[in-house]
Amino acid sequence: MKIISIKGYSKTGKTTTCTAVIRELVNRGYSVGSVKDIHFEGFTLDDENEDTGKHRKAGAATVTALGVCETDIMYNERLDINDILKHYSEDFVVCEGGAYKDGFNIVTGKTTKQLDDRRDEKTICFSGLIAEEITEYDGLPVINALTDIGRLVDIIEENATEYTGA
Repeated sequence: MKIISIKGYSKTGKTTTCTAVIRELVNRGYSVGSVKDIHFEGFTLDDENEDTGKHRKAGAATVTALGVCETDIMYNERLDINDILKHYSEDFVVCEGGAYKDGFNIVTGKTTKQLDDRRDEKTICFSGLIAEEITEYDGLPVINALTDIGRLVDIIEENATEYTGA
């Protein structure tokens, strides 16, 4: 399993880039999983007025919502990314946000300052809204995921980190 992270500020094209990457990887015959890291305080899928919320309020540490078309397992804590990845077996996992720090990443941004703020030694290229203005920044390509997804996924195939488990 190979992992690539796509990180950046809110509203800079992370989700657009992720969905384009996922779609192109699937079109190339890969199985793909995803992890969405959500940083908003108070975010929960578990509504305290619904049955799962009532189960949690009664004391259940882990609650599973078993639906006709999906299964959602809700833990009463934020899990470490390595504990989450143990549940994946796909060819690629696309991580949106900064949860997976051990592999290569793509940074999205609106400005070069935003790119500088989020990039690190494992950044392989840039994307997001800034790709409408420039095609290269500080020696790395800036790729528009909507118009040049093939090039972006070529770079991912060459660089994505093989996950060995932690």
